Amino acid sequence: MARAARPATPQDMSESQFERITGNAARVAIVFMGFLALLFALQVGQVFLAPVTLAIVIGLMFGPVADRVERFGVPPALSAGVVVLMLIGVIAAGVTLFAVPLSEWVARAPMIWAKLQQQLASLQGPLQSVSAFQEQISSILGSDSAMAVTVEDGGQVISLAMLAPAILAQMLIFLASLYFFVATRDHIRISVLSLCVSRRMRWRTAHVFRDVEQKVSRFLLSITFINFCVGCAVSLAMWAIGMPSPILWGAMAAVLNYIPYVGQGVMVLVLLAVGLGTQTELTGILLPVACYVGINFVEGQIVTPHFIGRTMTLNPFLIFLSITFWLWAWGPVGGWWRCLRC
Repeated sequence: MARAARPATPQDMSESQFERITGNAARVAIVFMGFLALLFALQVGQVFLAPVTLAIVIGLMFGPVADRVERFGVPPALSAGVVVLMLIGVIAAGVTLFAVPLSEWVARAPMIWAKLQQQLASLQGPLQSVSAFQEQISSILGSDSAMAVTVEDGGQVISLAMLAPAILAQMLIFLASLYFFVATRDHIRISVLSLCVSRRMRWRTAHVFRDVEQKVSRFLLSITFINFCVGCAVSLAMWAIGMPSPILWGAMAAVLNYIPYVGQGVMVLVLLAVGLGTQTELTGILLPVACYVGINFVEGQIVTPHFIGRTMTLNPFLIFLSITFWLWAWGPVGGWWRCLRC
């Protein structure tokens, strides 16, 4: 006759609960260690991973351009070269166009700073009151309780000559990765499809490749076109109100518009600082900011939802943390790459 099962005792239940807790703790520890290892790998591989990732994103953006070139019988190797040369030409044209006005504003920076100090001279009264109050507190507490703070400038300024090889290496990695990705994107697709074991899986994978390339390219080109229009509108508005270097502010607005929330805030601060440094009346100071805010409001609430089909629903704090993280991990390249995915 079979023996009846022994009922579970409180000791058995506590042991099973302890094993479950330790098992969950071990899994959490493994995930945490894996996350730390991923952070370390991203930081260490910045020189290689950042330009390669950016090249893949840009390659997806210009993939349809290469496809249209190849329709005329141009081989993929040559069409990829056309894409790379076109990108280099756009960058060179932008640098040539904005180098002169940007250098002029850099040269005028001390004068603007002096005018800013004059505009903020009205705050000297409250600041002097705070300083006098601090001196009274120090005299009451006595000189013995004062804390002496010594700041030693032990930082070393890294020269541009030391940074030039690393920057040049990343540029070469980016251009080479972009060229080979665009030239061999069909071979990459065929190689991945050959790994699929069933016909249905190959069909689904092929559709995923097609949808990703088309949607990413369409989205990035649409965002770029919208930002270009924003830059043109800002340039016209700055020209209409008599703002110096209107094309420069339009280009800055177009570039910063890739960064949700943060870019618009930076642009407002820049226009406000320039207005404070170049204008004397309150209307002239606030008019450039008002024009930019109005253009950005129309773009964010009407134009972008109409063309893209969605509005910005992400949490601004999470966007800021994400951009900050990728700036820390991969520098400006990581920040720009994250902005494209927002």
